[in-house]
Amino acid sequence: MCGIAGIYALPSLTSEQNMKIDSELLEKMNTAQAHRGPNDQGYHFDHGVGLAHRRLSIIDLAGGHQPIYNEDGQVVVVFNGEIYNYKDIAAELKEKGHIFKTVSDTETIVHAWEEWGINCVDHFRGMFAFAIWDNIKKELFIARDRLGIKPLHYSLLSNGQLIFGSELKVLKQHPKFNENLSLEAIEDYLTLGYVPDPKSIYQGTFKLEAGHYIHLKADSKHIETVQYWDLPWQESIQQLAAAPNHLDYQKTMMDGLTNAVKLRMVSEVPIGSFLSGGVDSSAVVAIMASLQDDPINTCAIGFDVPEYNESDFAQAVADRYKTNHNLEIVNHEDFALIEELTNIYDEPYADSSALPTYRVCEMAKKHVTVCLSGDGGDELFAGYRRYKMHLAEEKLRNKIPAIVRKAIFKPLGKLYPKLDWAPQFLRAKTTFQSLSMSSAEAYLNSMSKLRKDEREKIYSPEFKKQLNGYRSHQMFDKLVENKNFADPLKQIQYLDFKTWMPGDILTKVDRASMQHGLEVRVPILDHKFVEWSFTLPSSENLKKGEGKAGFKQALEPIVPHDNLYRDKMGFSIPLSDWLKGPLKEKLERTLNNDKLKALKLFDHKQINQMINEHCNGKSNHDAGLWTLMMLGQFIEKNG
Repeated sequence: MCGIAGIYALPSLTSEQNMKIDSELLEKMNTAQAHRGPNDQGYHFDHGVGLAHRRLSIIDLAGGHQPIYNEDGQVVVVFNGEIYNYKDIAAELKEKGHIFKTVSDTETIVHAWEEWGINCVDHFRGMFAFAIWDNIKKELFIARDRLGIKPLHYSLLSNGQLIFGSELKVLKQHPKFNENLSLEAIEDYLTLGYVPDPKSIYQGTFKLEAGHYIHLKADSKHIETVQYWDLPWQESIQQLAAAPNHLDYQKTMMDGLTNAVKLRMVSEVPIGSFLSGGVDSSAVVAIMASLQDDPINTCAIGFDVPEYNESDFAQAVADRYKTNHNLEIVNHEDFALIEELTNIYDEPYADSSALPTYRVCEMAKKHVTVCLSGDGGDELFAGYRRYKMHLAEEKLRNKIPAIVRKAIFKPLGKLYPKLDWAPQFLRAKTTFQSLSMSSAEAYLNSMSKLRKDEREKIYSPEFKKQLNGYRSHQMFDKLVENKNFADPLKQIQYLDFKTWMPGDILTKVDRASMQHGLEVRVPILDHKFVEWSFTLPSSENLKKGEGKAGFKQALEPIVPHDNLYRDKMGFSIPLSDWLKGPLKEKLERTLNNDKLKALKLFDHKQINQMINEHCNGKSNHDAGLWTLMMLGQFIEKNG
């Protein structure tokens, strides 16, 4: 796990003067991500190109210094991540005549490029973001892994130079970086709580999307991204026609996950696993324990109030498998990190579970350098409550023509009050709104931090005009455009894998772990396991209202029953109480700061009304206010 950075002057767009790479500037860019690679750094400079690397040593501690070159030094790579099948690829390449100087997975990439060119990515099984410079072909190739586990940001500057790096703070070191905010990104952020790929919070700066690459030649005049992998949404239709034998598919599932875990246990430094006590992390720990004789290291945090503490469930798994279990109890009012979140994430980021995620990474680093996690199980096997709610709405949506739904439910959605204090069956405002929408827009509405009507209420006339009609649902509509999904569950799972997974979940873990020099590996997101699992019939995932049903049944022999079938808790914090109490002053100050007001994005009278309604208990606006506060904090620090 590392950080990469680079400057490439596109010959067709830049002057001869700008073809010379400023070595001091590239070193400054690389130093900005020193936390990602505290063990080593390296550089490559050539006419028109500079590559930089920060290293966290995991494999081939002695010989894995980067950049790494091919036999004659004409092909060079900088790489962030792990290629888990590198030994198999290396053996194949050696048979074809390639000569290896190291036993690192990084060198595999160089020779794979020589042998297969842009198709090299098809051979890699792992998590990665890398850049290859081929001095013979005069080509730059940049790729990101299929699920977006490792990040890559890039920007084409006014002087014709492309800059790229693992984090936005790398790019911001360049004096020509455009720091103007993207208004569409702000709309998306206020909807989702993060800025979804490929956008960034800044105009002209982008995230390379999962499963995409950039291939630049000497005559390239613009930056074009190419998709080389996608979820097998087409195949799920065929698979549904003939459901697999129940026991056979559960065995295949466990064999696939075991193989994915085994691949990720290769390390020359101490390795362990996060253990929350939930289904997914418990499964990973159980499989790890079956693959080695020595006790595995497990890491967990708990909270000092019962409603937020699940450490007893983690302890049950730790006891069953006799792990070296490490537990730290965190104060439930641990909001000291809030100011630091903006520095860690480089753009507004509103997932409040980033706070406990930071703490568990911090404590894990005390014991291990590599940690496996259970991320991905809820998205892959339909574990979220929102999936069940959406399918229930979808049944009604399919029975009533769209023109009728809009005529009935759109007015109801506007008129029905927001009854946060009422029993669940009376909180129908979001449901009425969703029933008037398309399936994709309805799903976005149900998971929004601030729903469309809430955003419209707080937006200033100037901001609405500048958005020029753009709203976040257009992004969701585009993702599913011209795709015929097997069923509505497959569609919303696909949307989560394209937005929520890389933009929220994987971003959260990458930044929190890298802040402490900790590598996190995600076996459930092994792309071969994902490809197989995504084609499972939805009836195997959702049964009688039980999410992840088939997955849980497959895990029954190795995971305690209570861990499998308890209510999902999540990595939550007492956000509503914080905003009413210890964070109230910060909330009011941040949302009324001069820098935020100067942007003329909001009607601050409406925002202050939201604060008052939340604090006096009239409505629960915790998600929306936290999202606005994190935007305000970002602008306060960066405006």
